[in-house]
Amino acid sequence: MVIVVNAVILAGGKASRMAGQDKGLVQFQNLNLITHALNRIAPQVEHLVINANRNLAAYQALGYEVIADENQDFMGPLAGILTALHHLDDNILLVVPCDCPWLPTDLVSRMQACMQAKQTDIVVASDGEQEQPVVLLLKVNVAQSIRDYLDAGERKLKTWYRSQHFSVCTFSDNPDAFMNINTHEQIARLSTEERPL
Repeated sequence: MVIVVNAVILAGGKASRMAGQDKGLVQFQNLNLITHALNRIAPQVEHLVINANRNLAAYQALGYEVIADENQDFMGPLAGILTALHHLDDNILLVVPCDCPWLPTDLVSRMQACMQAKQTDIVVASDGEQEQPVVLLLKVNVAQSIRDYLDAGERKLKTWYRSQHFSVCTFSDNPDAFMNINTHEQIARLSTEERPL
């Protein structure tokens, strides 16, 4: 069987730490934040979609399909993941956030190797010190588990995957790859920094 890996970039949150500004569309080093993630991830997967709940036209202008949460109550990243799993029903889904501009260019191959070696349904990335809950590789068969979890009123992504058959893929050789941008102060401070591919 051919294993197909698709991806969703999550840009559907409220961005409360950005004073409500749509984080994926914030400029960083002359590009939208999400464009950095797109440039890193698109070459690694078969098909990629953006999960967004605001400014849909601006995201569509980037040239990728945009999907909004099935539930429009800003239920957090799991709602976006569930929507993507329903939309992209091939074998495996990569999940990444829109605010990590330096994601590894070997993210998929390494996480897929971990999934195969450990025979788990879910792989979460780690920078070597802590797990990165919004950087996940999932088998599509976890969709019902997410649905049940959300229907029970739960929202926490880490609590959900820790209740499942998951493993951790460590990127201690490239920990800065998972640094996410949360504030305008960070953008100003990091505006001239470069990270290797």
